[in-house]
Amino acid sequence: MAVRGPGRWLWRWRRNPLKRRADRIESWFLLASWTLILLIAASAGAAVSHSVERELARERAEWRRVEAHLTERAPGTARGDGRNSRADHVWATARWTAADGSLHTGQLRVPAGSGAGTPVTVWTDRRGRQVTRPATASEARFRAVLVGAVAALGASVVPFAAARALRTRLEDRRLEEWGAEWARLGPQWGRSAS
Repeated sequence: MAVRGPGRWLWRWRRNPLKRRADRIESWFLLASWTLILLIAASAGAAVSHSVERELARERAEWRRVEAHLTERAPGTARGDGRNSRADHVWATARWTAADGSLHTGQLRVPAGSGAGTPVTVWTDRRGRQVTRPATASEARFRAVLVGAVAALGASVVPFAAARALRTRLEDRRLEEWGAEWARLGPQWGRSAS
């Protein structure tokens, strides 16, 4: 029979003459384990989320947009209709100068058929190495929340599994106690009073 009504969530702590010591231990253990699981998940999720957001903010601050120039003509032919889709882009070699004056070369996605010397944009780190475009503030927040949620879920798996194993052990012990009491008192039920 299901427990219904306002006391439904607190049924484990209600007074009951049939409640055994193992039942009381299990009810407090469940409260403590769920509290611990929630604390671990929240702290792990928050720590990882802040770390990811901080790292992405550092990238936004340090990475710079630099103008590079193609060293060769890009393969393919340019579309004459003025539309420029992602499918019309090819890999080509470009060269750029970093903030420290060093010269760098790398492969970039450029419109097909672009001529040698065509200016293209490349994102670089402090050393002038090519990197991807940094995440915007809203993209960084989304990524941080997503990674934090995954970290929270992952961090809660171990304490949840441990609590589940311990609860299974408590349940087995309670069944053993009931079996021992039934073996002792069960045969007395068949006797008649004389």
